[in-house]
Amino acid sequence: MNLLKIKNLKIKIKNKIIINNINLNIKKGEIHILKGNNGSGKSSLVSTIAGNKKYNILEGKILFNNINLKNLSIDERARKGLFISFQENIEIPGLKTQYFLYKTFNYIRKYRNKKILNIIEFKKFLNKKIKEINFPKKLLNRSFNKGFSGGEKKKNEILQILLFKPKLIILDEIDSGLDKKTIKKTISIIKYLKKKKKSFLIITHNNNFIKNIKPNYIYLIKKGKIKTIK
Repeated sequence: MNLLKIKNLKIKIKNKIIINNINLNIKKGEIHILKGNNGSGKSSLVSTIAGNKKYNILEGKILFNNINLKNLSIDERARKGLFISFQENIEIPGLKTQYFLYKTFNYIRKYRNKKILNIIEFKKFLNKKIKEINFPKKLLNRSFNKGFSGGEKKKNEILQILLFKPKLIILDEIDSGLDKKTIKKTISIIKYLKKKKKSFLIITHNNNFIKNIKPNYIYLIKKGKIKTIK
């Protein structure tokens, strides 16, 4: 069964067609790589899946677990298990990172009918996860992504994946800005989650990164069209 099914998708922004008749199927436990030059449509496709209203779907469908994403709000997509890491990470001044993680963690658990953790229980769980990726503990008390380095922002997103346990994880150049040690850990996390039947759509140009995660499929997107190259 397909976790994500993109069928005959055509997308327009303003008066320009940027995605033209794309088809893509991702099953549980699969890793798919998307490559392409700047302006080829990679990030536009990701933004459309996320629910950015600037992108107008002219034709086709995006189905997630057989549900048309067009009918779901952005937060409903997240609750149902869709996680998207963008190339440019949002900063939220005044919102403490730990508070964001705690509230979002329990928000998702409530939707999945799981036990809500109190702050002490959550901190114990959180501390285990930050050690796994060497996430600086001091950042937890700072505003979300505010003043973080590029690598720290990427680590923050990896931390969210470990906490929220989404079904489909879309990563837009997650390896950018990370040191070798963290890239190696990220690869091991991706492989671990793949064994747990989590699925990935990853945008990257790093051939060494691609080689090490051993994807099921590799695509090239060019002028809004997708071609399978592996």
